[in-house]
Amino acid sequence: MLHAQFRAMYSTPWMSDVVVGTMRWGIWDAKFTTTQYEAMIDKAMSLGMSTFDHADIYGNHTTEAEFGAALKLHPEWRSQIELVTKCGIIHVCDQKPAHYTKAYDFTKTHILQSAEDSLRNLQTDYLDVMLLHRPDLLMDPDEVAEAFELLYSSGKVRSFGVSNFTPSQIKLLQSTVPVGVHQLEISVKDVSAFDDGRLDQCTLDGIVPMAWSPLGGGNLPEGVASVLGSLASEFGVTPQAIALAWLLQHPAGILPVIGTTKAENLEAAQTALNIKLDRQQWYTIYQAATGIRLP
Repeated sequence: MLHAQFRAMYSTPWMSDVVVGTMRWGIWDAKFTTTQYEAMIDKAMSLGMSTFDHADIYGNHTTEAEFGAALKLHPEWRSQIELVTKCGIIHVCDQKPAHYTKAYDFTKTHILQSAEDSLRNLQTDYLDVMLLHRPDLLMDPDEVAEAFELLYSSGKVRSFGVSNFTPSQIKLLQSTVPVGVHQLEISVKDVSAFDDGRLDQCTLDGIVPMAWSPLGGGNLPEGVASVLGSLASEFGVTPQAIALAWLLQHPAGILPVIGTTKAENLEAAQTALNIKLDRQQWYTIYQAATGIRLP
């Protein structure tokens, strides 16, 4: 079981209301130069978006190092931002020749090594949040706790959480580990978290929910796009801002992770913070998203 001292010291992390995702900044999409990394980080910070979401596998294990190269040029930025990363996926790529099949690994050895790799690549002394990326069916919660306690007590990781877990998997982990964050898919294209217990659990247990793909990857169903477009015209903003405002308004405190490569999309996302939907507007979007009229 988790040491009581570790549980008492642990606190849920502070993160900006809109989180900036870096998955597409590197070789998986935009192929940013160091200068472009600098510009996007600076733009996000200027908009109050101080939290940056990473994973060790992004860019086939190269994006963290590219981000770190930009961060090294501005050491004053580190105290002004929060770095979130994820570990636990055995990703097959040229950069990892020993990996021959997709798998998950929450062993103590893997978690500790992943943390050290992320610290080195991001060129930082600590990570604000470290998440277990996808559930490992072979997870031993006591072993995870041992790894997290070492990382926390050494000051290398300040908060811990999970990504893409079920409520029962979180409960199992909570028997040894204080879970502070749950990153899961939520958008107008995937509303399952609203009624499958995951957001309820976040509210009950004080877990911060982060929404990946909060805009559903684009290409929205016609009915959803029509509703968002109508409300966007009413509020004088983009449909994307309405979709984000819809998430932000949920009482669980959802933090959308904006995975954009364009500065103007960060600006558009920032406007969502000032939009207040009434209940009828909120449920109009919900019914369009589910395709089902409320009983």
